[in-house]
Amino acid sequence: MDIIFNNINGLINGFSVVLQPTQLVFIFVGCFLGTLVGVLPGIGPVGAISILMPITFQMSPTGAIVMLAGVYYGVMYGGSTASILVNVPGEAASVVTCLDGYQMARQGRAGPALGIAAIGSFLAGTTGLIGLQLIATPLANVALEFGPPEYFAIILVGFTFIIYLTRGSVLKAGIMACIGLILSQIGLDPITSEQRMTFGILNLFEGIGVAPLAMGLFGVAEVFTNLETLHKGEHIKVKIRALIPSRWDWMRARWAMLRGSLVGFFLGILPGGGPVISTFIAYGLEKRIARNPERLGKGAIEGVAAPEAANNAAASTSFIPLMTLGIPPNVVLAVLFGAFLIHGITPGPLMLKENPDMFWGIICSMYVGNVMLLVLNLPLIPMWVQVLKIPGRILYPLILLFCVIGAYGINNSVFDVYVMIVFGVAGYLFRKFGYEGAPLILAFVLGPLFEVNLRRSLLMSGGSFAIFFTRPIALGAIIIAAALLFLSVYQMHRKRYANRTRLF
Repeated sequence: MDIIFNNINGLINGFSVVLQPTQLVFIFVGCFLGTLVGVLPGIGPVGAISILMPITFQMSPTGAIVMLAGVYYGVMYGGSTASILVNVPGEAASVVTCLDGYQMARQGRAGPALGIAAIGSFLAGTTGLIGLQLIATPLANVALEFGPPEYFAIILVGFTFIIYLTRGSVLKAGIMACIGLILSQIGLDPITSEQRMTFGILNLFEGIGVAPLAMGLFGVAEVFTNLETLHKGEHIKVKIRALIPSRWDWMRARWAMLRGSLVGFFLGILPGGGPVISTFIAYGLEKRIARNPERLGKGAIEGVAAPEAANNAAASTSFIPLMTLGIPPNVVLAVLFGAFLIHGITPGPLMLKENPDMFWGIICSMYVGNVMLLVLNLPLIPMWVQVLKIPGRILYPLILLFCVIGAYGINNSVFDVYVMIVFGVAGYLFRKFGYEGAPLILAFVLGPLFEVNLRRSLLMSGGSFAIFFTRPIALGAIIIAAALLFLSVYQMHRKRYANRTRLF
């Protein structure tokens, strides 16, 4: 009963914050820009939040975070539009939606596909939010009992999840995570305040900023990649009256939406999971349990409903580890974690006690944002279709210009622009050679927490690593991390063996 009572009080407090006119404007702007970014192929939520982060520096902390959060889940909504109409995913989590969504559009059923994507996103996002508010408070209370050994072990699990769930080479993911850890060490030692890897450069004394790094690695690199291969596609005309799914569509899609929501709910909490992984698993689940699996990939509405529900549920629940443990579970939340720190807020178990207005304000802003997004995604479909026709040769140079202005505006420093350009070129080259940027940015953000908790644990134990094996939570997390690492290595060797046997 106490949990329910606290949740009700928290929601009343949160809605009193976000229903103020200023906050409503910030939520709307975030949702609108997020939907726009989702519609435009190639930019993605990481690039969008990285580009917009400097704009929020003069805003209130609550307004800044609710706007950036609105961009995040707004992209999850809008990404389906380009997937269905042009067969080009607006962002990575919408790749699976292309399989059946575009086929439905070619069959003259783009309306029901867009409608079920928007409605399924709304229902799944709301379900994820209910789970978020029910789990967040008890988890934050438990996390208050954590010490440095527990935090170190949980962050270690996060690192191994990053490697285990990587879509490409496990070795390459490990290399990128190591690069991120090394970059996070640049600056002053957090305990002794000695210089590390600064090379006497004054601008590096405080380390590399997360905003220029993320803007370069994802925003600028994305622009370079898209300028190299500009997308073109066939645009499908949609009439508003055709957007409501039929009763037969609802019958086929309802259980798919429920299953997708559950998959997204649980995978959103896991470090390294999130919307992208959840969409593939939700689609695979539908294919496995379908009576006629051959329908999927040929215009089945459940092939749109399941992944769209999964990515929006995962987008909501991924805030659970961020706000209760202070650990970002995916690359988008890692960038958002940086935004929290820039505004003087430290996500974690103390956030609920020290910043309850922001904690509940973020949750309530998502309820409001979900309603706004449902309104934006249905009537404004014809407008998004026109946006899709903007030539890439015009759009991407403008994005590059905004990146340069944003990087300079962080500290009015040309050095930050240089940092962004260097990592933009590096990010482009990483993509060319098959190295993902997500492990690097996650390791970069988690690196300081990883180091500080490791060193504090060793100080507590007098230099003995036995402290990690004598505390139950830390030991359990280390066992999980070891198991995931073993599975990653095993899968890598099994793939190599399978490739060799094919050659012979």
